[in-house]
Amino acid sequence: MKNARPNPPAIRGRNAEERLANVRENIARMCKPARREPEDVTLIAVSKTHGAEAIRPLLEAGQRDFGENRVAEAQDKWPGLREEFADVRLHLVGQLQSNKAEDAVALLDCIHSLDRPSLLKALAKAMDKADRRVPCFVQVNIGDEPQKGGCAISDTPALIAAAREADIPLAGLMCIPPAEIEAAPFFALLAKLAHDNGLAGLSMGMSGDYETAVQLGATHVRVGTALFGARGG
Repeated sequence: MKNARPNPPAIRGRNAEERLANVRENIARMCKPARREPEDVTLIAVSKTHGAEAIRPLLEAGQRDFGENRVAEAQDKWPGLREEFADVRLHLVGQLQSNKAEDAVALLDCIHSLDRPSLLKALAKAMDKADRRVPCFVQVNIGDEPQKGGCAISDTPALIAAAREADIPLAGLMCIPPAEIEAAPFFALLAKLAHDNGLAGLSMGMSGDYETAVQLGATHVRVGTALFGARGG
């Protein structure tokens, strides 16, 4: 069914503090019928393509979890900001190349895109070398879309088992549902896969569907547009 998925909400609030408060209020509102606590949902402000001048107001408003798509971009802009805000937690929410595993392990606090055995091996080697264990979400290609990253649903249990064998701390499962289709069934499927594999974390939901994701158990939502405006703007 096309066009069933809502468009990203209008950017409410004249400043970063108001926009952040609006998103947090929406998360809290959706937690109530699900009998969940808002504190159990980590809001990740997806700051990809946005510079320090756009990020700083959210930091000053109290936001501490941020998501980047590329390791190189995170390396360019976050060291300086972390000198002022040392308690920032950085999440990689985009695809990760195996040859960037060492850089990712050195810089990031969580990786949301573990999706293949070759990357698993590179991350395990990098974590052993750095003596640092970085929590990872296994990204699942929940809509079986060839153009998207993510592990095939049928291959997910084996990748989870391999990650556990390699002593990679697993935070849970992550997905990006197909566009222009109602997201709820895909979120529900991811929640079932996580439950069946003994994982509690669910990284799912973006600006257009994070409220639905919270209702269906998201522990981490990745919100960019509703906090920053249009990408790159």
